Amino acid sequence: MIKRCVSLFAVIGLFGFTAVVSAEGGAAGQTIAGGMSASDGSAKAGKAKSELCHGCHGVDGISVDPTTFPNLAGQYAGYIFKQVQDFQLGNRNDDTMSAMAATVTSLEDLKDIAKYYESQKVMKGKPTGTALSKTGEEIYNKGNLKKGLYGCVNCHGKSGKGKSKSNSLFPIIGGQQKAYLVKQLKDLRSARRKNDPAGLMQDIAKKLGDKDIEAVAEYLAGQ
Repeated sequence: MIKRCVSLFAVIGLFGFTAVVSAEGGAAGQTIAGGMSASDGSAKAGKAKSELCHGCHGVDGISVDPTTFPNLAGQYAGYIFKQVQDFQLGNRNDDTMSAMAATVTSLEDLKDIAKYYESQKVMKGKPTGTALSKTGEEIYNKGNLKKGLYGCVNCHGKSGKGKSKSNSLFPIIGGQQKAYLVKQLKDLRSARRKNDPAGLMQDIAKKLGDKDIEAVAEYLAGQ
């Protein structure tokens, strides 16, 4: 995974990202994923502008329907910005989000909304302590070398809490809703979702069986 992440940074320019990111996750410039700079956006302005988002993602960024909508609390603004852009451009598809993304016609508004959710207390789950969760923790931290799978921790950080706001290509996933994590991993595996940079996550997801996905999602949802 580490080697793959480093090689990914070398081809970031192919995807229209202007960030210059180091292997440690720091940024040589000020621009982060999706063309949003670290200084862009106003969390204060974003609170009012995000009212339409509250119906699904909650006022504080905690999903109102854990089976359908993801948490956005504390998520990197650059990542949120890019995902909404991908929905707008058709690079990522979902009936609800594609329609909602189309209503945001101002880049300033989108940056403000993204900044607002980033400013919220980072999502946090409740550990289950189940055998399934322990299996997921093992996969997350150590991977499965027999399958050529390296630990998710290398890109998503300890407990899935991310590594750096300046490198928001890899989102915070610790504390995310389990159902959402399962769906996204399966969508990546089947190529229904394919907006990940350089196909990194698609490649990883293809090496995960259904039980692996359930285990990793169970672990992360509890972080």
